[in-house]
Amino acid sequence: MSEDYAHGRRDGLRLALALLAAEEAKWAALVGESRSWRTNATREVRRKTLAVAQQRIRTALNRLTPKTPDGIDPEVAAALDQIGL
Repeated sequence: MSEDYAHGRRDGLRLALALLAAEEAKWAALVGESRSWRTNATREVRRKTLAVAQQRIRTALNRLTPKTPDGIDPEVAAALDQIGL
């Protein structure tokens, strides 16, 4: 796998992570806002599903990230800081 290809895959995962974070924030704000318990339960399930998806993408991103002696790659650290994680 070439370095350009691997970099592109990591960029794609970072984009997916940012999109999921934004979507989760939207649903988190809506949880408990409805008078219907069923609507609130559905919103909570969606929010939790997005949180699980984010964790799975983080795991995939960590597996694709080159390991450095001092821990996390600066490129990944900057991307995670940008989306607030």
